[in-house]
Amino acid sequence: MLLAISGFLMVTVFMTLIMTKRMSAMTALVVIPILFALGLGLFFNFPDIVPSMAKIMRDGIVKVAPTGIMIMFAILYFGTMISVGLFDPLINGIMKATHGDPLKITIGTALLAMLVSLDGDGSTTYMVVCSAMLAVHRRVNMSPLILPTVAILMNCVMNLLPWGGPTGRVMAALAQESGQIFVPLIPGMAVASIWVLCIAFLLGKKERKRLHYVPGAPMPEVKESEVSMVEDVSMKRPKLFWVNLLLTATLMTLLVKEVFSLNVLFIIATAIALIINYPNLKDQQKIIAEHGANAMPVVSMVFCAGIFMGIMSGTKMVDAMAGLLVNNIPPSMGPHIAVFTALTSLPFTYFLTNDAYYFGILPVLVKTAAAYGIGPAEMGRAALVGQGSHLLSPLVPSTYLLVGMSGINFGDLQKSALLWALGSSLVMMLTALTLGFIPW
Repeated sequence: MLLAISGFLMVTVFMTLIMTKRMSAMTALVVIPILFALGLGLFFNFPDIVPSMAKIMRDGIVKVAPTGIMIMFAILYFGTMISVGLFDPLINGIMKATHGDPLKITIGTALLAMLVSLDGDGSTTYMVVCSAMLAVHRRVNMSPLILPTVAILMNCVMNLLPWGGPTGRVMAALAQESGQIFVPLIPGMAVASIWVLCIAFLLGKKERKRLHYVPGAPMPEVKESEVSMVEDVSMKRPKLFWVNLLLTATLMTLLVKEVFSLNVLFIIATAIALIINYPNLKDQQKIIAEHGANAMPVVSMVFCAGIFMGIMSGTKMVDAMAGLLVNNIPPSMGPHIAVFTALTSLPFTYFLTNDAYYFGILPVLVKTAAAYGIGPAEMGRAALVGQGSHLLSPLVPSTYLLVGMSGINFGDLQKSALLWALGSSLVMMLTALTLGFIPW
């Protein structure tokens, strides 16, 4: 019981500190779990925790290392592509199509996030959307929170694709096929996608008002330094546009086909991009220094998150949290356990990792539901509708990539997107309930 309460309290304290900006996400990810673990070991008679602290933190870091490496080289690669001007034609085309209208830009960002999210990988979605749209948002002086909010909300919905992480875990844990789990969720995903587009519409209208935009008015002239993330025009390589486009297209194809792991692909692609565009060693060093500085805060947070996750797992806090929640299901909820699962999947998938929830808790809930004639497929669907807020959890490494590329604060993203994300989950749940895909 004490471990479970400590786990929930630890996450709550972490979120409170970063949302109130009393601590940075990076320092809170390290200091808060260490203090809780030391407290458990020194004051609450958990003697094994303190001696094993070094090991469990190292184990957590090792688990996130591939993600940290991938993020580092992904930022270096896309930063290089931005520096060479690969995205300039796309940015200019979007600006001409939207006429600098914040509403159209916001909806366009949501649609782009929807399309790119079809590959099932959140990191790829954020890299492409930020690379393509961030300069557009900056050109018209839009709020820096609009792009990451819209991108993560849409990705939360599209993350339920069978080749994405959550649905794959449910199918594996329950030995179900995608036709049984995923297909009935499609209507809910469609309605939730419309919900996100409506949010984008509202946010775009709000930005129109804030920026005093008049539809049809000519775009204001903006200096080059205010337009792009690239301020050194001498580093652009317009003559190599098609070469860089081919390299990027090849990289994205290999990413989707999973020919190699993401970190290996980005390391190789970054090396090739630097050699092609900047054969001069000083130019390479300049690009690496410039974009490496942008990558360091993000990668640092990922490795710090490894300590957070390592302590949660190594101290058995995660197991205790899962046990506490499962063991306290009221008997009267038995016949309605599918609805109960749908509702509790919101906090479950936020406070716990997907592995802990879908492989640890869900099978127990499924066994309980069988006594009431509710099958594993229905329970699997119920457990997935809470994914609307999962990507905003501090336990999701790809979110730190989005935060870093957008240049915003993690706590600000929470305040901007969390309530909308909860709405996405409720929309999916209500749709599934209405259509009978989750039993009342």
